[in-house]
Amino acid sequence: AQEAGWWGSECDLQLTKDGEVLVVHGPNHSDGKKKLNVNKSTKAQVQAIPLSSGEVVPTLDEYLEQTCKNKNTKLIIEIKNQLTPALETEIVEKTIKAVAKYGLEKDVEYIAFRPFVCWELARLAPEGTKIAYLNGDYTPAYCKAMGCTGIDYKYGVLKAKKHWIKQAHKLGLTVNVWTVNKEEDIR
Repeated sequence: AQEAGWWGSECDLQLTKDGEVLVVHGPNHSDGKKKLNVNKSTKAQVQAIPLSSGEVVPTLDEYLEQTCKNKNTKLIIEIKNQLTPALETEIVEKTIKAVAKYGLEKDVEYIAFRPFVCWELARLAPEGTKIAYLNGDYTPAYCKAMGCTGIDYKYGVLKAKKHWIKQAHKLGLTVNVWTVNKEEDIR
């Protein structure tokens, strides 16, 4: 993404049972032969299964080190659902701390499907941090009250509830949509 000059790149974070933050979609990681639940496995166990490229599942720190090399490409971090609210608080705290360690607070945006993760981000991240809710089941007003700065909903949700786009903009929220693969949908 950085080499291509793209505006941004998104990654997903999972917490291992030994408290490491890994960049993996999860909750399962597999090579087609062996399958592990990331949240119930150690970092070493997850990294022992190579990606299809032959590379190792990266840590959040490795991703942030790469982000520092070209801040023109914004990093969008999706904090995935964890097994408990306590683990969601833990991954949020560790992520915010790591982002601060690399001085990337203004270069990172957050997205999450879980309302609790959004609330924790709003509570713990520096003021002005961009946080968007993904699930598509809450009104823009509710998302704003949750501490979000935007909504990031599946195409079908916003197509069915077009009025939410105007509502979000009136509230000062950003609006993003995923996944749009057809030209007619883009229009």
